[in-house]
Amino acid sequence: MKNQLTVRGIIIGIIGTVIITTASMFIALKLSSLPWPIMFVTLVSMFSLKMLGKTNLKEINVTQTAMSAGSMVAGGLAFTVPGIWMVNSNVEVSWIRLLLLTLGGVAMGLIFTALVRKHFIDTADLPYPMGQACAKTLETGDEGGKKAVVLFATMGIASLFAFLRDFFHKIPAVLVNKKMLAYGSHTGVYVSPMLAAVGYIIGPKNNAVWFIGAILADFGILFACTEVGLWTSDTAMTVKQSLGIGLMVGTGIGVLFKNIIPKAKSIFGGMFSGRAEKCDVVSMRWAPMILVLIAFAFTKWLGLGVVASCLTIIGVWLATAMASECVGLTGINPMEIFGIIVLLAVKACTSIEGTEAFFVAAVVAVACGLCGDIMNDFKAGRILDTDPKAQWIGECIGSLVGAFVSVGVLMVIIKAYGGASFGTEMFPAAQAGAVSAMVGGISNVPAFTVGIVTAFVLYCFNVPVMTLGLGIYLPFFMSATAFIGGMIRLVTDKYVKGAKTGNGGLIVASGLLGGEGIAGVIIAIMIAFKSIT
Repeated sequence: MKNQLTVRGIIIGIIGTVIITTASMFIALKLSSLPWPIMFVTLVSMFSLKMLGKTNLKEINVTQTAMSAGSMVAGGLAFTVPGIWMVNSNVEVSWIRLLLLTLGGVAMGLIFTALVRKHFIDTADLPYPMGQACAKTLETGDEGGKKAVVLFATMGIASLFAFLRDFFHKIPAVLVNKKMLAYGSHTGVYVSPMLAAVGYIIGPKNNAVWFIGAILADFGILFACTEVGLWTSDTAMTVKQSLGIGLMVGTGIGVLFKNIIPKAKSIFGGMFSGRAEKCDVVSMRWAPMILVLIAFAFTKWLGLGVVASCLTIIGVWLATAMASECVGLTGINPMEIFGIIVLLAVKACTSIEGTEAFFVAAVVAVACGLCGDIMNDFKAGRILDTDPKAQWIGECIGSLVGAFVSVGVLMVIIKAYGGASFGTEMFPAAQAGAVSAMVGGISNVPAFTVGIVTAFVLYCFNVPVMTLGLGIYLPFFMSATAFIGGMIRLVTDKYVKGAKTGNGGLIVASGLLGGEGIAGVIIAIMIAFKSIT
């Protein structure tokens, strides 16, 4: 870890974490979105360390790993916890309980991510488009020359585009077919260079499955089935939502039974033997004790009960595996959906209700958000040959700082504006609203069941069914934009000389992805500052 995990790098990482976590909490509540911070923190880390003197790509990589963690912790809280006040605006939740659930989610996210890193990063070698873009940005920026000019020029264009669209509102964010809106379908295109770049990086195969899911959902379930009178438009929406969630749950089960459980000894053996296997991050002999303490704390101080606490921990294990696969294949991390999935499973087995039900979703969302972040960082680290232990320690520091900052900012918002401000024009918090709507249970159990069984079977035959479920669940316009990026990759690989062996397309895609991501974080900081003042 020498010259990788450094004191100056950690200090820079902590300062950046405080700023970005604060901004992320505000943007998640106010705009119901959370831009990936990885590209922004990559450039901040690179420029900061270069200004301080001699550095290297590995030190930069570890620093940005520490800096980005808090953003995803904030997202996990903001996408779930405000639902408590949407259901009952007068309820009181202490900051100690919020901090406890956040730290529990962080601890489990760190443990399970470290355990499955080898499988998803080394063995499965998933694309992780954000991680690839991060590594390419560092390599190209360090080399300089024409490639660096292309990278930063593309990044600047994408940043300008994002500001014109999201801050000045001179460019529409989404182009939709108004006729399809009557069926509840957002058929159209998301005007996003970043999402098109994600589609380019993950390639045509996964994008095709993703887009097929969108077509089945919007033109099949919402339009065709409603037109022939199979069901009403309201029922169609419940089928679409439940089927999409079911497919993602079934994929998670498939990941466990096909990839994780058969290799459980090599993946989880370090929890009991005290020896980390080759390519694992750190020895995990202490992990079972931490999980027992978490179960005790959730039972005693969060009021979940023994069974609900244990099921939540098992659910985090499943959900972090699902998040690792989803982020690796698509670059998207629907952390609140994973929280909903575990919440529904726990509710089915226990009598948990009210505030405690939201706690379960929040713990899972925090763990999955952190998992998606560090898996991208691990992907970049593998490309750059960074020590994963150094990265993981950096993530530990950043996520712990992020936990305290996230809870602090959320409590300040509640104190200043009241819990009744959630779900209003001031703080829409759309994801938390979705969680509150699902606290009552799955809206269409048959569709959910069909999704689970179908996904499990297809996954066993190596179909990337996670992306199919995501295509069904997400708005059509997001799937369409990613599909366009994937088709551009298909055409360039076939007709552009040297596209497959060269990296020009990846440099441009990294610039587009990074530019919009950087603009998103800057806009978030500006909005947060405006809200505070």
